[in-house]
Amino acid sequence: MKPRQRRAIATIIGLWVLTATLLMVATNAFAQNAPSGGNVYNQLQLFSEVLLKLKQNYVTELSDQELIEAAIKGMLRSTDPHTTYFTQDEFKDFTTSTRGSFGGLGIQIDKIGDYITVVSPIEGTPAYRMGITAGDRIIKVDGESIIGVTTDESIKKMRGAVGSTVIITIARPGIAEPIDFTIIRENIKIKSVPYSFKLDNGTGYIRISQFNENTTTELRDALTALESDGIAGLIIDLRFNPGGLLDQAVDTVNEFIGHNKLVVETRGRTRQDALHTRYRTKERKYPIIVLVNEASASASEIFAGSLQDWDKGLVMGKTTFGKGSVQQLIPLSNGNGVKITTSYYYIKSGRCIHKMSNDKLLTGQEVSETELKTEDEQNHRTIYFTENGREVFGGGGITPDIEIQNDILPRFGVDLRRSNIFFNFAVDYLVDHDRQISKNPQITPAIMNEFLNYVKAQDISYTPADLDSTRSYIENNIKSELVRKVHGDLEAYKITIGIDKQLQSAIGLFDRFRTQEELFIHAESLKKQR
Repeated sequence: MKPRQRRAIATIIGLWVLTATLLMVATNAFAQNAPSGGNVYNQLQLFSEVLLKLKQNYVTELSDQELIEAAIKGMLRSTDPHTTYFTQDEFKDFTTSTRGSFGGLGIQIDKIGDYITVVSPIEGTPAYRMGITAGDRIIKVDGESIIGVTTDESIKKMRGAVGSTVIITIARPGIAEPIDFTIIRENIKIKSVPYSFKLDNGTGYIRISQFNENTTTELRDALTALESDGIAGLIIDLRFNPGGLLDQAVDTVNEFIGHNKLVVETRGRTRQDALHTRYRTKERKYPIIVLVNEASASASEIFAGSLQDWDKGLVMGKTTFGKGSVQQLIPLSNGNGVKITTSYYYIKSGRCIHKMSNDKLLTGQEVSETELKTEDEQNHRTIYFTENGREVFGGGGITPDIEIQNDILPRFGVDLRRSNIFFNFAVDYLVDHDRQISKNPQITPAIMNEFLNYVKAQDISYTPADLDSTRSYIENNIKSELVRKVHGDLEAYKITIGIDKQLQSAIGLFDRFRTQEELFIHAESLKKQR
C-alpha cells in the first residue's frame, strides 16, 4: 500500500472516530429536548457524510479543524447575531473586557495612517508615569516593527502578564531620534465611570461608558463625592453605552430604587429568573435625568428603563437600541468558548426591550422601511405603566420621556473628524508652543487661521459656507484637543460637552425644575402638545 493511500485511510478513520464522537455527544445532549432523538441522529449522519465526501473529493487537502470550526460557526449564524463561537484567544479577549482589567501599559491608541498613535495615556498607569504622551507614534514593540500592523495585533503585542517587561520604541514629533521606554506591565483598570463632576448650575454629571465588574463600585464612589459637594440634581449619561454585565446593571439600579425591588426578569425556553435589588441604600431625593440614544443597549437599557419604571429618573434623548436578549458565556473543553442567547429581558413594568428587527440587520439581512415602521407601531400600541401610573411604551428599546435630537454634523465637520485633523494639529501646535496652554484657552483668530492653513496643507477643501456652519464645532474641538494633551481627558471632556445639544437641554431643565415630579409633569405636558 502506498504512503498516500495509507494517509488517506488514516484520515478517513480519524474522521469516522471524530464524527462518531460528535454524534454520540450531540445525540445525548439533544435527546431530552428534541421531539425525536432519531431525527437528530439522522441529521448528524448527514453531516458526517458530507464531511467525508468533502475530505475525499475536494481538489486540495482540507484541515479537519477548520472544517469543523466553520460548521460550528455556520450553525450558530443560523440563530441570532449574539450567539457566537470564540477561539481561545478571542475567548480570553472577550472575558478580559467584561472583567475590566488586564496586564498592560495604560494607553489609548488608534491607527493613524500606518502608525499606531497614542491618543491619550491613562492617568496613574505605567505609561503615564514614564511620560508617554498624546501624539507619540509607537514604531516598535520589543524591537519588532509594528508600522502598518493593525490596532488589534499591536494591542496583543503590548499586553502581557502583570509584572512582565516590554520595550516600546516611540517616534515623537519634534524629537529627531526614536526613544525606547522599558515599561513593567501592570493591572490596568478599564474605567466604567470615566467622568463625574459638578456642573456650573449645581447639577452632578456621571458618565457610565459600560457595565463591567467595577461599575457599581465606581458609581458609588462618584455619588459619594458629588453628594458631599451638595448637588441639586443628577444627570446620568448612558449614550453610546453598549451594556455589559447584567448583575452590575441590577446593582447600579439598586443605588436609586432601594432594597428588594424587581429590576428585570429573564424569560427563556428552559428557565425564568427574576432579579431583585439586594442592598439597603440611602434614599436620594434630588431629581435625576438619564440620557440615552440609539447606541444605548442591553444593560444600559435595563438601567434607564428601570429608573423610568420606578419613577426614579426621567429618561431623555432618543429611543435606545433594543438589545434585550440574554447571553450565557460557556467555556469549552479545549479552551475555546461559546456565547449563546438563552432568554429575553423583561423589566419591571412588563416591557420586553428587545427589538427583533435588529437581529436581522446585524446578520446582514434586509429590513424595509415599511417593516421597521410596522414594528415600531406595534411596539407603541401596547401601553405599560410605571410604579406611579405614568404611561410608558413597550418593546423596541426604551422610549424616552422627552425626545431630544442631537445636532447633525455637516459634511465638512465629518471630513475633519475622519482625517484626525484636530488631534494632529494639536500635537504640532503644542510642539511649536512648548506645551503652554491653560485649562480654558481662547481660540483666537490667529489660532483659527493657523488651523485653517493646516487644513489646506492636508488637501481638505471647504467653502465659506462650510466654515460658517462648523465654526463653533471647529473652535470647540481645537480647544478640547489642546487641553487634553496638557491637562488630561477630564478637562477636555468638560469643554467638549459645551456644544452637546442633548446634554445642554438636560442641564437647562435643572435650571427650571427642582423636583422629580416637576420634571415628570413637564414631560407629560410636552406629550400633550404633539
